[in-house]
Amino acid sequence: MERKLNLDNKIITQDSPCYVIAEIGHNHQGDLEQCRKLFDSAKAAGANAVKLQKRNNKELFTKKMYDSTYASENAYANTYGEHREFLEFSHNQYMELKSYANEIGITFFSTAFDFSSLDFLEKIDLPIYKVASGDINNVPLLKEIAKTGKPMIISTGGAKMIDVERAYNEIMPINNKLCIMQCTSGYPPLFKELNLNVINTYMNKFQDIIIGFSAHDSGIAMGVAGYVLGARIIEKHFTLNRALKGTDHAFSLEPQGLKKLVRDLHRTHEALGNGIKDRYPSEEAPLYKMGKKIVASRKLATGTLIKFNDLKFKSPNDGLPPWRYKEVVGKKTKSEIKEDQNIDIDNLI
Repeated sequence: MERKLNLDNKIITQDSPCYVIAEIGHNHQGDLEQCRKLFDSAKAAGANAVKLQKRNNKELFTKKMYDSTYASENAYANTYGEHREFLEFSHNQYMELKSYANEIGITFFSTAFDFSSLDFLEKIDLPIYKVASGDINNVPLLKEIAKTGKPMIISTGGAKMIDVERAYNEIMPINNKLCIMQCTSGYPPLFKELNLNVINTYMNKFQDIIIGFSAHDSGIAMGVAGYVLGARIIEKHFTLNRALKGTDHAFSLEPQGLKKLVRDLHRTHEALGNGIKDRYPSEEAPLYKMGKKIVASRKLATGTLIKFNDLKFKSPNDGLPPWRYKEVVGKKTKSEIKEDQNIDIDNLI
């Protein structure tokens, strides 16, 4: 079965270029204008989509956690719940962002962290749903999102294979518009914890869906490696400035980094080619200089029985290729051949 996923009228297959998601999360710092700037920068860098995160914090957290003191240098309020509330956008703000994304031509969607947030996002009518790694085992939420019929992109940080299989088995009978993303829930993780070969594992296990990679490392090379291994959707956290206040900025890509990642992913798509080994027109001139032909190693009189030692293999490549030497050895010359002169099959008997 062909792997295929339609993301806001962009068809993703194994033969397509990489689909790049700029994960803004809460790097907008609760500022609508800052969020628009992030949309602009992601679009300019070549990303296909921008993504936010939506939480109903009072539903998501216990009262104790919501009311807990939050003394972090990244805090926007004194308690964790108030801090989270500061970073949330309203319905009207989401509608403004949806309109702005449409205006500049970039896909906009969000992660639904809870049932209320799912209802909120359904009213906004965004085209895709992301599921965070922390909800890989939240089967009730997975099934409710699946019922929307919209594409689902699920990160699998911290999961075991049994968890990923369970999510797949629960979702697919309801909604087969699914992408499973290899992910490691470190911020950032050690490179040895990225375990990119899990992409191969997913490719073999889930042969009817697109596989992706949510890369929490702070560079761009691992996204390219993920694409080579088969991932066709790459997600990277994105910011305007890694020094800004907030927990995610430090490991996010800045605009220039995202631009380079998109560039390298497109180059990689082209560079992988069709797998058929052939010669390109651009190789003709270099191979004329570097390739070899069969020439006489010495002056050969008419009627000379040619031995291997009578041959040399020299450039330029405008004669009989060396691999045809067996067609020459043991033949006699019809006419004289000078030293360094091309050996011509028509001059042999």
